[in-house]
Amino acid sequence: HTNHDYLCLPLPEMLYIQTAKFFILPSAHSLWLLFLFIFVMGVAPSPALTAGCPDGCVCDDQLVVQCAGQDLTLFPSDLPLATRQLILSNNRIGDLPALQLNYLSDLVYLDCSNNSLTEISESTFGNLRKLAYLDLSFNTLLQIEDRTFGPLVSLVMLRMTDNPSLGEIHPDAFSENFALQVLDVSRNNLTVLNISSLIALPALRSLGLSGNPWRCDCDTEDLCLWVQIEGFKFQGEASRKDERFPAPLFGKNSLRTDCHQGLGYWDYLFFIAIGFVIFSAGTVSAWKQSETAIRMPSSQENRVTSEIIESNNPAHSTTSSCI
Repeated sequence: HTNHDYLCLPLPEMLYIQTAKFFILPSAHSLWLLFLFIFVMGVAPSPALTAGCPDGCVCDDQLVVQCAGQDLTLFPSDLPLATRQLILSNNRIGDLPALQLNYLSDLVYLDCSNNSLTEISESTFGNLRKLAYLDLSFNTLLQIEDRTFGPLVSLVMLRMTDNPSLGEIHPDAFSENFALQVLDVSRNNLTVLNISSLIALPALRSLGLSGNPWRCDCDTEDLCLWVQIEGFKFQGEASRKDERFPAPLFGKNSLRTDCHQGLGYWDYLFFIAIGFVIFSAGTVSAWKQSETAIRMPSSQENRVTSEIIESNNPAHSTTSSCI
């Protein structure tokens, strides 16, 4: 019907149409309530993101979970999935379960210092692509395997100091951490660090190497030369005061001292003795060769002389040929 048709309808039918139109079109108040409901539902986090805070931890509205110093032996469960900072320092946690940790895909800061961690694998950080800060200091790590930190493509600072049993870092452990700027492996049990682990880090600006029992070999000398050329700022070189180590031996200075030791008294005597033996052997060999050349057998001398006389006497040569 058109508006003109309404005029031809009975009054009850006109009232029904007007009433229906009234209920179909919402009022301004209803529209405002609907908009508010949609907005709240859109910005409010899901229940999974607002899970309760684990026992012994403190969670704030900045998505920081503080669990430090709670004597925890296990990784805390029921962490809010939206957690961005997780502090687990000063506990007795012995393992980082990959399944639970990788649910925290928004994590950017993880402090696991001063625990009982012995092993870190590639799967441990498999889904933490936003993680920028990682502290594994003061644990009992034994070794760092191939691509352990490979998934951490956003990692900027890695602290891995004071692990007294950490004696090996795989050459490809940091091969994919192109954003890494600060690396501290001080005061571990490292004897060698392959420079291929570091050359692949274009953003590296600060390096901590002090307090390790470096072995003085070709690999370590290459490391010394490389860090000197690159001109890194060394962690702890001028900030840490330890009575066991004088200030000039911190950082690169201690590494240079250990790997470029001067020759001692016995070293010089050894080289002098070797030189004398080589010189004597050469002199004796030359003297024997000259003596052999001078002393020729008398029979050989007579034969050579006769051949020379015959070659210089044409008449004798002709007579001999005619006979």
